[in-house]
Parts: sequence; structure tokens; C-alpha cells
Amino acid sequence: MSRSIVLADSAQRPELVETLGVNEETRNSSARTPINAYPVWSPRFWHGMRAGCWWRLLRNNRWQVDWDRVSIVLGVSAITPLNDALALAQRAIFDRRIRTTAIQHPPVFIIGHWRSGTTLMHELLVEDPQFAFPNTFQCFAPSHFLLSEYLMVRLGGFLLPKRRPMDNMRAGWDLPQEDEFALMNLGVPSPYLRIAFPQTQDTYLQYLDMQGLNEDELARWKTTFHWFLQAITYRYGGKRLILKSPTHTGRLGLLASMYPGAKFIHMVRDPEKLYHSTKRLWRSLEQVQALHGSADEERTSDYVLTCLRRMYAQFEKDRHTIDARRIMDVRYEDLAADPYNTIRHVYRSLDLGDFSEVAPRLAQRLASHRAYRPNQHPTDPLDAQRIFHHWHHYAAKYGYVHRGLESVEVAQ
Repeated sequence: MSRSIVLADSAQRPELVETLGVNEETRNSSARTPINAYPVWSPRFWHGMRAGCWWRLLRNNRWQVDWDRVSIVLGVSAITPLNDALALAQRAIFDRRIRTTAIQHPPVFIIGHWRSGTTLMHELLVEDPQFAFPNTFQCFAPSHFLLSEYLMVRLGGFLLPKRRPMDNMRAGWDLPQEDEFALMNLGVPSPYLRIAFPQTQDTYLQYLDMQGLNEDELARWKTTFHWFLQAITYRYGGKRLILKSPTHTGRLGLLASMYPGAKFIHMVRDPEKLYHSTKRLWRSLEQVQALHGSADEERTSDYVLTCLRRMYAQFEKDRHTIDARRIMDVRYEDLAADPYNTIRHVYRSLDLGDFSEVAPRLAQRLASHRAYRPNQHPTDPLDAQRIFHHWHHYAAKYGYVHRGLESVEVAQ
């Protein structure tokens, strides 16, 4: 017997319907879904690093590079000296202007676990011209984008694939991106470094909740993050920033204290969909970005389960300290089924401005989104039991405990 979850009226928005089955045919076809092609000439995340960060990454992982990834290593090694030179030039020209830039408008942060709809929410909200956002190139080359962005975005578009590896969302230098990649390429320890060496790299889980950091480590993170926001704010003439990174979920309290008045949009989604989609995310990124083979299935599963528990343990603690008018929950299912009215509700709930000003642009953007086809993911009862055992509190709090799983033992 199969089970379907319908996220929208299929007669009106067939592209937003996802079907999950526990029958063998659906499970096998989903498991075989290939990742989108990633050309050999396309840059990897590491191409935006400065030399010191790059060589430290290799050294910390004992140079365990697979032979078929040596070309990536050679390419990154060749480009990092140029990144150093451009970074020094940008510092000489812009450093004083960046450091004296005030962030006058508290940012809006989109948070939530990977694959919970944060990217879709981000791309819809940035249709509002009152907002500025870090784009892919700025996060890729945070140390010199003020000098290099113009040419790369206009002339280097061919370097990127048309779609992201893990799903059917568009890719492009000028599209919104996660600021966590900028932090990583600026040399701050990040969980995203695991993508380079999934078998050996320190996962830096302490940076998912900012617990266990010493004073110097915390100060370095805060200083680097604030500098990047200042650089983006300077780039866009002081506009209010709208930022999205799942890694910020467990940093809620820290970000709220750093930026009084900041608003938070918290995305949630069915845990089964989160689990399978996040596993696909890491597998696809490792396939095109890693410098050696992917972690085994069990290790990846444990990593996915552990990250959500750790992020949300801190998130729930921090949430009690935040003014309820500064944060709201949005279900991915609601955003997918009725994006226009969901965004309108976000504007009203968080007092983000006059929705009527952005409504025509949003409607036009949604018309182009109708061609989007979400991935299907395998499910079966054994997976569901494991997911709800580890993520029971998340499922219960956000209304995702399915019939027949209420008796799953709560993980301690």
C-alpha cells in the first residue's frame, strides 16, 4: 500500500506535488535518481579560498586525495595565489570603507534544517527590492568580490551548471547563496569543510550550536561574520540584508544578541522528507566537490540524524529568550502549496514592510517557478521508525507525528 503527501492542488500547481510510496517500485526508482551534471571545468567551493586556508585543509586531512580528484587539487592550488593577491588589493582599497559601514537595518535570517525550504523562501523574499542578499559569487570569493564580481558574474556564467547538483533549483553567480560558504572561505571553521573530505574531516559540530568554543574562537567567528555582513551592506548601499543558512539555526541566540531587532523565519518540514533529501544533498555535493570518496551510508545517516538533534537542542533553548514577534515558523508544505499567501503572511507577522509593493514581482517570479519538479525520495517503515526515534521531539513539536508512529520510543 502506498502513501501520498500532496503539497498543492495538482490541478493548479502540478509541479508542487510530491508523492512518497513505500512500494518497491517507487523506492527503487527514487534511489536511482541521478544528480544533475556538474561540468569538469566548473569551480568547486575550494577555488574561492585563500592559500593558507586551502593548504591547511589539505594538511589537516593528511593529503588523502583520490587520484581522480587530483585535477581539482591542482586547479585550486593554482588559483589560490590569485585569491591572495586580489584579497590584498581589496583590503588596500576598501578595508576602511567596509569597517566603517554600519548595519543600520537589522537583518532577516531564514533558518531551519537543510532541505526544509530555506532556499525557496530566500529566493522569493529577495524579489523585494528593499532587501539585499549575498549571492553565490560573493560567498564563493568573499575576500575579493568587490573587485572581481563584475567581470565574473557577467563573463563567467558559463562556468556553472544550469541546475544545482542535488535538486532542480537554478544555479548562477548572481543568485542568493548561504553565507556559511563565505565564512568557510574566509578561514572560519565550518561544518561545510566536511564536504571536501567526508571520510576524515573534523565535522566541527560545535559550530552548529556555538557551544564549547573558547573566547578566541567565538570572537573570531563573530568578527569574521560581522565583517562579511559589513562588506555586503557596503556593496548594496546600506540595504537591509536577508540571509539564509541552515547552520544558523543553532546560533539563534547568538545572532539575536549580535543584531538586536533582527527577524527570524524558521522553516520546518516533514522529518522523513528532510532525512532523505538531506542524505541526497550530502551525497550529491560529495560526488562533485569532495577530494576523496563519500562516507559510507551508515556514517552519512548518523551524521544527518546527529546534526538536527544538536542544532535543535540549542535552537529550542535560545527561542525562549527571543521576543515572539521576532520569529515565526513556516511549514514547507504551506509555502509549496500556496507561496503567495504564505509570503504575505510572513510580511504581516514580522512587519517586513508593505507587501503590496512586492506583490507584482512575486507573482511574476511564481509564474516562472511552475516548471520546477521536486525530487522524489525513498521511504519505508524501517526508515520512518529510525527517523522518528531520533527526531521525535522535532516531529511532535511541529506537527509531523504520523499515524502508527506515536509509539516510537523517544530518543534520550
